Amino acid sequence: MKLWDRLARLLWHSVVGKLWATIMLLVAVVLLILGVFLLQYIDIWFDENSSHDIKVLFIITAIIGFLLSTFFAFFLSAKIQQPLLQLKNAADSVSQGDYSTRVHISSSDEIGQLANTFNNMTEQLDKLIHALNHEKNHLSSILRSMGDSVITFDSEGQVILTNPSGQLLINGWSSLELAWEQEPVEDVPSFPGVPMPLRQLFQHVMKDGKDLTEKVHVHSSVWSVVMAPLQSGNVIRGAVAVIRNVTEEHKLDKLRRDFVANISHEIRTPLSMLQGYSEALLDDIVASPEERKELVQVIYDESLRMGRLVNDFLDIARMEAGHVEMNFQEIDLGMVIRRVHRKFQVYAKEREVALHVKAPHDKPLTLRQADEDRLEQVLTNLMDNALRHTPAGKSITIGAEHLSVNGEPYIQLKISDEGVGIPPEDVPYIFERFYKADKARKRTGGTGLGLAIVKNMIDLHHGKIHVDSTAATGTTFTLLLPVEGKE
Repeated sequence: MKLWDRLARLLWHSVVGKLWATIMLLVAVVLLILGVFLLQYIDIWFDENSSHDIKVLFIITAIIGFLLSTFFAFFLSAKIQQPLLQLKNAADSVSQGDYSTRVHISSSDEIGQLANTFNNMTEQLDKLIHALNHEKNHLSSILRSMGDSVITFDSEGQVILTNPSGQLLINGWSSLELAWEQEPVEDVPSFPGVPMPLRQLFQHVMKDGKDLTEKVHVHSSVWSVVMAPLQSGNVIRGAVAVIRNVTEEHKLDKLRRDFVANISHEIRTPLSMLQGYSEALLDDIVASPEERKELVQVIYDESLRMGRLVNDFLDIARMEAGHVEMNFQEIDLGMVIRRVHRKFQVYAKEREVALHVKAPHDKPLTLRQADEDRLEQVLTNLMDNALRHTPAGKSITIGAEHLSVNGEPYIQLKISDEGVGIPPEDVPYIFERFYKADKARKRTGGTGLGLAIVKNMIDLHHGKIHVDSTAATGTTFTLLLPVEGKE
């Protein structure tokens, strides 16, 4: 009995079972109809005169059976086709991106099971797509907020993903194609879609399939590039590059090394001379009074040099700490320029350097809020620096004029010389402490702090200073000072 119940449930919950039961029912109905219609003619079955009626009876019975079969066939087809059409329409909706589509089929056969499986699949797809969109938006927000540039390339070198910073970098580096000198890697394509500063690194990553880190110098900037391959199995399908501007870090590291080298040089040299000459005096190596006086003079000069170095260093330390006292008042900058001109006039004649002043005579160069002593120190440092680097037969010019910037009055000062100039790679660092463009460190009498002091003095006056220099042609320092001053 249990076997028959199990078989009945199996047939009822199966499309094949339903189809078989329907066909069996249809055959039984047809046989029943035939039997009902033919039963009354059993007695006259062998009557030859009724053969026509029997044929007609068979035709009528066949037509009725055909109609019944057709009716049941359409009924069964509709019962099977309707859920299949629902599944087809639902699949079309899912293929168009509507993952919330569900089918409502309550049967317990294979089609009902298929509908339940389809609904579970679309539900999981909906959750998965929602999670992927969430992660995509999260990743997009992270990329947009990153200060570093992120660029993803495909295997052909074409950009497939980048953040705003990376897009700006690509636009800026796209013009370097002709000006960039670089040897291609052997047996590797050139990848024209990759910017030139990244091309060689990209070639190595695509060839070796390893993460690489490198510093790239582009004009006056330094960029740290970390590039990793994108792999699917053993196939490299592209690379992702994370690029950071490390110009400031590179500059600070360079300044640190130069600072140690300069300070050690500036202190070691006078200390060595002081030690050597004082030992000569203690050992009575010098016999004549003239030689003794000469050694004492050298010791005195080097001690003054050490004193200037220490004072300059203390001054700039106080300025950077904000502890310097400023005596702001109304001053005549023209008078300060003339006083500095007179101070250096004799020294310039001795060096056979022409010293010129270009200042307006019709309108006074008045600053409402300025420290006269500090500005004189600024001009003195700049003039001393210009005279030490200007050869005989050349000239130095101090120029001053009124200037309006964004509707506010300023006085512009220019100190121009025709000296040896400053190499372009040293220009960004000349206002740093102890920095000297003279790599041989010739003893020109400077401490390496003069321009750093000048920069801090101008900053305390809320002004600006700029330098333009061409090697073997000359250097121009431009100072912009506000007339009204600023609180």
